[in-house]
Amino acid sequence: MRPRRLLGLAVVATALLGTFAVPVAQAAPDEQATLAKLTKQADELTKAYRGEIASLEDAKTAVKKASSRAKKLKGQLGAAEDRVAEFAQTSYMGGGLDDSQLFSLNIDPGTVSTMSYLSTQKAAQLTTVRQLIADHKKATEDADEEIAKLEKDIKDLQSKRRDVERRMAKFGIQQPGSASGLTARLVNVRAAIMSQFPMPFGVGCLRVGDPGEHGKGRACDFMMSSGGRLPDAVAKERGDALAQWCISHADQYGIMYIIWQQRIYDMRTGGGWKMMEDRGGTTANHYDHVHVSVL
Repeated sequence: MRPRRLLGLAVVATALLGTFAVPVAQAAPDEQATLAKLTKQADELTKAYRGEIASLEDAKTAVKKASSRAKKLKGQLGAAEDRVAEFAQTSYMGGGLDDSQLFSLNIDPGTVSTMSYLSTQKAAQLTTVRQLIADHKKATEDADEEIAKLEKDIKDLQSKRRDVERRMAKFGIQQPGSASGLTARLVNVRAAIMSQFPMPFGVGCLRVGDPGEHGKGRACDFMMSSGGRLPDAVAKERGDALAQWCISHADQYGIMYIIWQQRIYDMRTGGGWKMMEDRGGTTANHYDHVHVSVL
């Protein structure tokens, strides 16, 4: 290949890669270290608070989703850049832009003429790269925002830790009974609730193998409908009343938190009802049952 043709090819490749180059796909080392630190702090708080902290779990999930999307887009962007660079090489080697045209136009890697030529030949590829750059930038910003939220949540929970531990101190740590698989505290709460509210759709408590409170014998689901359907008006009102009863009697019975209608009321952290992340579906979002966890 003649030197001038080699130089021309370098010009085209540099124009593309210089225009679209972005960082590598993996998370930066400092970001990875931050996530590892936050995960450790979150685990310590979960232990100190004696159980899952839903707001913290939601924040961790949001960070994971946002970071995963940013990484996926980065991979797609790298592949798209490779395709555009390959096209530039193939087009030039095939005679799409000869030496006289290249130098008579005084094409420089950063000039509009080079990009104009490539755009007319492969507009779709360039548009894809531009869109991926924008999408990746937004995904990276979203991931950074979610990490910042997680950091804030952890700091808030750390600031309340001593007060929470004092309030929980009067409720000793209980182990599940060998027969029922439930703690005595949960058995007591379940009996009290069922004496106050009819349960035509049943109650589910122990869930063997569940990593959360159900698996520890410390949570029950009080169903307000069946078959994954939304509760009717009467059942919805009963669920509202049951949730309020739990809030009013939390200190008496050692209730830790309540989840109902995609909202959580955590007695440990305070602050009233808070919306939760969308977990997908009526049951997963607790629209058809009131979840009650105890200390």
